[in-house]
Amino acid sequence: MRWFLGGMMALQREMALFIAPNINSYKRYAVASWAPVNVVWGRDNRTTGFRIVGDGPALHIENRFPGGDMNAYLAYAAELGAGLYGIEHKIEPSAEFKGNGYLAKGCDHMPRALYEAIDLLEKSKAAVEILGADVVEHYLNAARVERDAYDAAVHAWDRERYLERG
Repeated sequence: MRWFLGGMMALQREMALFIAPNINSYKRYAVASWAPVNVVWGRDNRTTGFRIVGDGPALHIENRFPGGDMNAYLAYAAELGAGLYGIEHKIEPSAEFKGNGYLAKGCDHMPRALYEAIDLLEKSKAAVEILGADVVEHYLNAARVERDAYDAAVHAWDRERYLERG
C-alpha cells in the first residue's frame, strides 16, 4: 500500500490531465476550496490530497484530486497505473503530513492551469509507460485543442475588465 501511495503521489502532477481535463478543472485547486492543492497525505485529514482512512482490512487510500468533470475510466486507469508503477519501482511516499494540507510547504502542488498540466504530461516518461504513447498523445492533442480554443476567445471577463479601464 505504501508503494502504491508513493506511485500515485510521484505521478499525480504528470497525470493531472486525466483527472482534471478541462480549462475550468484547475480553478477548483484553490486554497481552502475543499479541493486539495498539495500532494501530501494524512490519516483521516480532509485537507490533504490523499487521505488514509479505515483500519485493518478496511484500510484504504482516498484520492481527493479528481473533480466531477473527469472521465472516470481515464482517471481510474491513470491512478491505478500510477499506483502499480509505484509498486513496481518501490516508490516511497513522503512522510505523513499533519496539520492543514493547504498550507504544506516543500511539496508538489497540483498544476494551476491546463497549460501546466499539458507541459507536465508532455515530459512524462512514466505516463507513456503506463498508458502507451498513442493514448498519451491523443489526450495531449485534445488538451492542446482545448487550450488553443480558449486562448483564441475573448471572454466576458476580458471585455468587462478592460472596457472599464479603457
